[in-house]
Amino acid sequence: MHFSIPETEVRSGENGSTYVAYNIHVNGVLHCRVRYSQLLGLHEQIKKEYGSNVVPAFPPKKIFTLTPAEVEQRREQLEKYMQAVRQDPLLGASEMFNSFLRKAQQETQQIPTEDVSLDICLSNGQKVTVNILTSDQTEDVLDAVATKLDLPDDLVGYFSLYLVHEGVDGGLTFVRKLQEFELPYVSITSLRSSEFHILLRKSYWDMAYDSDVMDNRIGLNLLYAQTVSDIERGWILVNKDQHRQLKSLQEKGSKKEFIHLGQTLKYYGYIKFDPCITDFPEKGCQVIVSAGNNELNFHVKLPNDQMKEGSFKVTRMRCWRVTSSQVPIANGTTNPCGSSKCEVKLELAFEYLMSKDRLQWVTIASQQAIMMSICLQSMVDELMVKKSGGSIKKMLRKRHNGSIHRPDCQQTVKSPPLLDSPDPNREQIVKLSTKLSSVSLRGISASNSANDISGNDFHGNYAFEGIGDDDL
Repeated sequence: MHFSIPETEVRSGENGSTYVAYNIHVNGVLHCRVRYSQLLGLHEQIKKEYGSNVVPAFPPKKIFTLTPAEVEQRREQLEKYMQAVRQDPLLGASEMFNSFLRKAQQETQQIPTEDVSLDICLSNGQKVTVNILTSDQTEDVLDAVATKLDLPDDLVGYFSLYLVHEGVDGGLTFVRKLQEFELPYVSITSLRSSEFHILLRKSYWDMAYDSDVMDNRIGLNLLYAQTVSDIERGWILVNKDQHRQLKSLQEKGSKKEFIHLGQTLKYYGYIKFDPCITDFPEKGCQVIVSAGNNELNFHVKLPNDQMKEGSFKVTRMRCWRVTSSQVPIANGTTNPCGSSKCEVKLELAFEYLMSKDRLQWVTIASQQAIMMSICLQSMVDELMVKKSGGSIKKMLRKRHNGSIHRPDCQQTVKSPPLLDSPDPNREQIVKLSTKLSSVSLRGISASNSANDISGNDFHGNYAFEGIGDDDL
């Protein structure tokens, strides 16, 4: 998730006075409006709970009214503060931080706490209507959906809620997985568009976990509906003979056998993204990216119109990052995004081990870059849990002091400064065991660009650490 404060507003208070509001954006979309005093209050709470040595620096109070230049300076400082807190695995996952953002989101959208009905879409197009509070967080809504479907508690963690956009052709664009810091009802309502929906979909990648889900009737039905939907959308490749077998199993109502056959098909369990642009194998290539089976799959259209397919295994990615920037919508001006309308451009870049001693950066320019990053991170989390002999159920549902808790092996470690930008000419490596010496799970690299609204969010890959030279 990318936090930024790209703009401020002068707003009127209750007694007629004015104040400066700082607009916090998540992934380029307004999440909430807050005052300096609110963020200061959050900072003091965090400092009291976790200690001054853990909390990032916070911009100091000013006695006199701020000048426009000082407001801009404070905006930049608050943006860096929010990014630093969010990227810290302890602070960013804390209930204190997340509840602050949920409350601020609700206040900004001016939605009172009350009983409402919310439609949740299933993969087969059906909708489940749940009765919730507008102030219910993501986990509460997921639990309400599970209760309505009669899905057992021990299977709830195998599923997640996703924000999706449905195109005029019926195609689905995955925007993001709903997070712990947002209120699903407020998030979907604030978009003010019937084209956005909340979708229930499985949240794991390893098909070995399908057997846990299929042992339950409701879990089986959900997994079956998702498999049928992915085939109909063309996300899973099926030849004529396979299609005939699947149709026969469907007619017999053999859902388990249908899924078992689906597991043997190409791209089973993958999420397919909208067409975008990559610099691999050369700049400006059109590509369709799919995520699944611990890899990113590329269908690349070369400049000569030749099609190429290839996969990038997550275990060979040393690290990755998402950068976001605001650029003016073409209107004949080159001014930064101040008063003019802007669009957010996102890029995912990952450093990949092409051969034994050669690392290379690969960049994808896509508005779904955040979702791609979330997919990579969840693949790594799953691999690490499996490697340590842990349980996916505990990974998905266990909470520690009110927040999702990762194993100690996945906690961030302090590291030297990271690269300011992907550099394909950086020095070659000698031993893979030293790969992580300069990378943290969520390192912070300050951005020097005035248009970079998020800074650089690096993700070091702990699944990469376990690979030895002899494994390549």
